Amino acid sequence: MANDNSVSRARYDFKKAMEEIKNYRGKGTELISVYIPYGKLISDVMAYLRDEQSQASNIKSKTTMKNVTGAIESIAARLKTFNKVPENGVVIFCGEVPRAGDQTKMVQYVIQPPESITAFLYRCDSSFFTEPLDGMLVDKRYYGLIVIDRKEATIGMLAGTRIKVLKHFDSLVPSKHHQGGQSSVRFERLIEIAAHEFFKKVADSCTTCFLDDILDMEGILVGGPGMTKEFFINNNYLHHELMKKVVKPFFDTGYTDESGLKELVDAAQGAIVDMQITSEKEMVQRLFREIRKTDGGLSAYGEDMVRHVAELGAVDTFLISSELRKYRAKCQCPNGHQFDMTVDDPDADVKCPECGSNAKVVSSMDLVDDFFEMSEAYNSSMQLISGDSEEGEMLLRAFGGIAALLRYRVE
Repeated sequence: MANDNSVSRARYDFKKAMEEIKNYRGKGTELISVYIPYGKLISDVMAYLRDEQSQASNIKSKTTMKNVTGAIESIAARLKTFNKVPENGVVIFCGEVPRAGDQTKMVQYVIQPPESITAFLYRCDSSFFTEPLDGMLVDKRYYGLIVIDRKEATIGMLAGTRIKVLKHFDSLVPSKHHQGGQSSVRFERLIEIAAHEFFKKVADSCTTCFLDDILDMEGILVGGPGMTKEFFINNNYLHHELMKKVVKPFFDTGYTDESGLKELVDAAQGAIVDMQITSEKEMVQRLFREIRKTDGGLSAYGEDMVRHVAELGAVDTFLISSELRKYRAKCQCPNGHQFDMTVDDPDADVKCPECGSNAKVVSSMDLVDDFFEMSEAYNSSMQLISGDSEEGEMLLRAFGGIAALLRYRVE
């Protein structure tokens, strides 16, 4: 359980750090990005930084020169804490960024990426260079999704918690005709030809969408109303390599557009193996079942209540929205009162609940990380809930993104 929590926390911290890093903009070309692959000697990197610092002295703007040399010194100081480069490499982002008014602040992020860095890179620009890390945010394992009937079809994919539409088709296959006699047979034949061409078009698009990444594919889920989905698969329209990935049985859905893809994922939860979206949905639906019980069941929601039951050791699993963008702050007022408070901005002043005076934030931690630490302290599980699903949206909107499943009922 602790290991699961640590992996989940590392993934969350990486994603949140990347969001923050991408949003920073410098006043000039003074934000430095350094990518160091495994096997690169720290001494070689330090020599490279000394050379860059020497060249930075030629920058005409004194402010930019000062900020660039300061960032290089900060990076070099951080590198001295490493005996060697970690297995997947290390990436350091550092530079002066604007804050309120004309103020600036130095930011530094040290990222140990989930996948290997392959080449050394140094870049100084007005924004941090994140392109080599962007692909690491994506869950490469996925399910292909197909919903189809004779009127339309939609192709999509399920990766992590995200359902993405790849292609949508309207078939233009006539559904009815009013011809009699020999014309009836001819029109039936024309309809079947049109349907055949439509199925071929859908199958060709499946090949384009899925075949190149088939090694990362867990399976293909097929759904739709009626028997068209069975006809499409059983008549071998799909590429033979994709046919090996089709999950059976097929799934009934009421729609064949984007909402049909969501229906398909919901219907196929029992067949989807080890995907993030299924565990998230299951946990939140279990929370809702507990809440609906007359006594509230084994549930708690809202930050104050969840913290209270956690301190009693009653929390089995924390359910925390990964969309929370708040901080848990330790504060102190001029009159000496110390208190903890959840805040939106750790740089802003807060009011002391004891005397009402303006207090300062002494230290702060990301709120989700704070709950990760609580889960470790109380030997509880931690389930992050994304905002990509209906359940995730409801958790954030209705319960402030903070809830828990309990070990025992707390009055």
